[in-house]
Amino acid sequence: MSPEEHPTIADFFKDMEVGLPTLERPFGIKLWPVFSKLYSGLFGYAPENFKFRQGETHMSTLQETLVALAAYYIIIFGGREIMRNRKPFVLNGPFIVHNFYLTVVSGALLALFIEQLLPTLVNHGVFYGVCNYQGGWTKPLVTLYYMNYLTKYLELIDTVFLVLKKKPLTFLHTYHHGATALLCYTQLIGHTAVSWVPITLNLCVHVVMYWYYFQAARGIRIWWKKYITIMQITQFIVDLGFVYFASYTYFTSTYFPWMPNAGRCAGEEFAAIAGVVILSSYLLLFISFYFATYKKETKSGRPRRNTGKDALIAMAREPLPRPRGLSSAGDEDSNGAVSTAREGSKTRSRKA
Repeated sequence: MSPEEHPTIADFFKDMEVGLPTLERPFGIKLWPVFSKLYSGLFGYAPENFKFRQGETHMSTLQETLVALAAYYIIIFGGREIMRNRKPFVLNGPFIVHNFYLTVVSGALLALFIEQLLPTLVNHGVFYGVCNYQGGWTKPLVTLYYMNYLTKYLELIDTVFLVLKKKPLTFLHTYHHGATALLCYTQLIGHTAVSWVPITLNLCVHVVMYWYYFQAARGIRIWWKKYITIMQITQFIVDLGFVYFASYTYFTSTYFPWMPNAGRCAGEEFAAIAGVVILSSYLLLFISFYFATYKKETKSGRPRRNTGKDALIAMAREPLPRPRGLSSAGDEDSNGAVSTAREGSKTRSRKA
């Protein structure tokens, strides 16, 4: 693209579709043309020309994904040991910027998804939207799926902040961040039409969650942090309802046609299995965290009796093991942690 072809601010307002909200323009302004101009300016070609090709598109192979995730775990756990005898960094400015741009990016992607999906769902129904390639796997949606996938690597910076600020690294946080990037990858190469359901719900949660972290970093106290965890749990319940249905009707119509089913559902089998397993693990871990954090005491105020199910709860909320002789990190709130204090102690949630 030549310098003359780079869009200017005036270009974004030229031919802009603005008016009363409609089905195709739910926000009163057509967002895709604006996105298209921004995308073209950044990448040199229109998003309409984007094609996800395994082995050609950046971060489109299993090897690239696994290398990136291995690097993530090496950096955070290696960094934790490097930081053990050093003072924690004060990173409030970068921390604020990080959470603000993730709030904006999540909100923008969510709005673009809504604009693309609303006409399809209203005109053709939910089943068409989650099980038909023309419903949930259109070219614009694939572009948005890929953009969402790339943001999962930006979100790994959350953990870098924890390391540099010498905060505990919990199983829930470190597992969830890595597994989410892997989940998005499997659905992209698996052409899963139901992908938009967990993605849009996750973006809804992220808009609220990153806004909370942004405000908290600015010193603003917010009373509704408990409800972020409730939103996360609700998100996974709805996700699994759709994913279980799509997987069930795919496998029964393919291998057990005598069983009740709604017909074939678009997507590959390995992607369906990955979605069911990973999302189910998220639901269990976040429910466990919720009860460990907010239902820790009985109505009488006494600690709950220790039971066998506490093992999963402990796994979700406790910091990952440190080498022998290392002291624990400080107990301040950190990015990715919604904490609640009782009698001087804090428990932490790692985000979705």
